[in-house]
Amino acid sequence: MSDQRPPGTFKVGTVAGSDVLVSTSWFLVAALIAIIMAPLVEQVQPGLGALKYVAGLAFAVLLYGSVLLHEASHAIVAKRLGYPVSSITLHFLGGMTSIEGEAKRPREEFFIAVVGPLTSIAVGVAALLLLPVTPDGLTRLAMEGLAGANLLVGVLNLVPGLPLDGGRVLKAGVWGATGSIVRGTVVAGWGGRLAAVAVLAWPVAQESVLGTPPDVIDFVLAFVVAAFLWSGATASMSAARLRSRIPHLVARDLARRTLAVPADLPLSEAVRRAQEAQAGGILTTTTDGRTTGLVSEAALLATPEDRRPWVPTSSVARTLEAGLRLPVGLRGEDLVRALTRTPAAEYLLVEEDGSVYGVLVTADVDRAFRQANA
Repeated sequence: MSDQRPPGTFKVGTVAGSDVLVSTSWFLVAALIAIIMAPLVEQVQPGLGALKYVAGLAFAVLLYGSVLLHEASHAIVAKRLGYPVSSITLHFLGGMTSIEGEAKRPREEFFIAVVGPLTSIAVGVAALLLLPVTPDGLTRLAMEGLAGANLLVGVLNLVPGLPLDGGRVLKAGVWGATGSIVRGTVVAGWGGRLAAVAVLAWPVAQESVLGTPPDVIDFVLAFVVAAFLWSGATASMSAARLRSRIPHLVARDLARRTLAVPADLPLSEAVRRAQEAQAGGILTTTTDGRTTGLVSEAALLATPEDRRPWVPTSSVARTLEAGLRLPVGLRGEDLVRALTRTPAAEYLLVEEDGSVYGVLVTADVDRAFRQANA
């Protein structure tokens, strides 16, 4: 695992081979849970004094332990299906499992998504079944809270809207029915937006449904949760639309013509020859014609024109590492993955027989990506 972690998080352990991170925002929600639970603790165990807040904090830890089970189930299923999981993060609104890569098939998306809510519901049901044999006092209070919280989390997570697990289940269903992951994501994204509007309106309807008038905390929590749902749904929809452009990226179509020059040729002469040949890339070669480097456009432009006659072309060329030689047949997600593995400004495109086809410039790929489907 990488030692790099998102800002504001720290590692507390490892579950299913994935780092477990805790966000600093967790301490805020833990304090809120402790404050909310303190009066209930006082009712079942009078006379604890300040220790009632410690008991409330212990319940927060127990509750987030069940959230960790929820997220760990996502991680385990994802790994079984071949998707690496970098970390599990516990934060203010629950947890998040960082799975690398998108699901390749609808059923994989379905299983990875649905297992989390089912785990929460299973924990809630188990806690309910243990209630008859749980002694009164703090233990029973904790068991009741664990049952109620997990059943609530499990059911609410099945709401069919992104970024909730139920949204991913809906996405998988639409994807399987239509064959389009983009359409599935957009439909589930709108489900998430509708859920956000419903959450925002809940405090207004709370009194008529529950008979309890809303207070300031109800409105604040509704706003925070609605903002989380709306932003998550919108981000998913935007990412899906961007993803739809990726198949239009074809390395062969984006290649620039190249010119091969001796490595010790003065840079000014290499530029002159490239302009004459209308080449968009320059390669350096040995005396026997073996390709050794690829001229960096940025390094070339940074070299003053009055110095170019006095420096060899090899001085602004990058050695051709393995990741800088790409098959010219790459396209779509395969092309994006290749560029991500070895970030660079230019790449050499080669045919199956190893012959040079041209140069691929990252800026050209970015431009094509923005223009595709525009």
